[in-house]
Amino acid sequence: MTTTEWITDIALVLIVFRQLREGRLERRSFVIPLGIVAVVAYSYLDSVPTEGNDLVLIAALAGVGAALGIAGGVHTRIRALDGHLLIKAGAVSAILWVLGMGARMGFQVWVEHGGGADEVARFSIAHHITSDQAWVAAFVLMAVTEVVTRVATIYLRSRAHARAVAVAAPAAPAVPVLDRTA
Repeated sequence: MTTTEWITDIALVLIVFRQLREGRLERRSFVIPLGIVAVVAYSYLDSVPTEGNDLVLIAALAGVGAALGIAGGVHTRIRALDGHLLIKAGAVSAILWVLGMGARMGFQVWVEHGGGADEVARFSIAHHITSDQAWVAAFVLMAVTEVVTRVATIYLRSRAHARAVAVAAPAAPAVPVLDRTA
């Protein structure tokens, strides 16, 4: 793995670790992770191979990313305090996030330095996966899907929570009107 890949992966892990401490849910809570994966997708996703079973591999790993992202978003606590929404990643959310990131990093290290290249090549031949780019696209799209679905889940839950808080909030007391006719 290159230094840039390590920095990117660590930055994505730190996003959730930062959310282990409760903080305000702000626009940057959505923009930063989406910005990071946009840069990753732009940097590493040259093409999406469609031959053989490449799309099956890509769809399977994107599906895993979506499941991890939705589950992570569901296990993130959102609450209102003083008119602001606060967010805190729960232990399950953090574990799922690290599991997804760790699996991608572990696979890459295993292939590059652990002798896994031959195993992946044999698997690819046996399952009609046509190129290295299929693996790159699958793992990049897994990461993108995980981040997008987690952020989308948190966004949808925050909107629903804000509406519920607004409905449940007691109406402001009416200002008494002075009757000047008496």
